[in-house]
Amino acid sequence: MANIKSSKKRIRVSSTKSLANKSRKSNLKTVLKQTEIAVAENNSTKEEAIKLAIKKVDQAAAHGLMHKNCAARKKSQLAKKLNASV
Repeated sequence: MANIKSSKKRIRVSSTKSLANKSRKSNLKTVLKQTEIAVAENNSTKEEAIKLAIKKVDQAAAHGLMHKNCAARKKSQLAKKLNASV
């Protein structure tokens, strides 16, 4: 355990931020899985699900949860699925 006051604060802050990041990543994964299910089942809500997934991927990239190229690749894959199903 750290002895210096600033070190103790950094530990607290980093643990708080890691919890928030873990929650955001989990939410992103859930949305992507729900989108995959909607596309696989050919639901009528697949278009909305893909749009929501693209929005969540953009937000994750903006928060630094994923690299911008990774986000672009995911968005491209989702758009490809949307165009293939239409």
